[in-house]
Amino acid sequence: MDDTLKRLLDAEMKAETIAQEAEQAQERIIQSAMRDARTDDERFTARIPDLHRSFISKAEERAEQTVAELKRRYDERHVQLRESAEAREQEALEAAFALFLDARR
Repeated sequence: MDDTLKRLLDAEMKAETIAQEAEQAQERIIQSAMRDARTDDERFTARIPDLHRSFISKAEERAEQTVAELKRRYDERHVQLRESAEAREQEALEAAFALFLDARR
């Protein structure tokens, strides 16, 4: 019986040691994961200004493209209106002279 009790005590001691080692390993893993998370958070936080600059740069680029497109359309429309006005100029002059001459009679 003494031998059995001694073996049970030894087994309990080994189990206790294994449990303590497992708890220590768990704590190390948790601490390592927390350090990694803090490092990742710091890295991300440090990148925020770069991300912001990149976003602003792309937005400015899109805005410049939009402005350039609107200017191009405006210039095209301006040319069309100028050509239309020039094409109708003679017709308008003739109509004005006709009205002027009719008014004098």
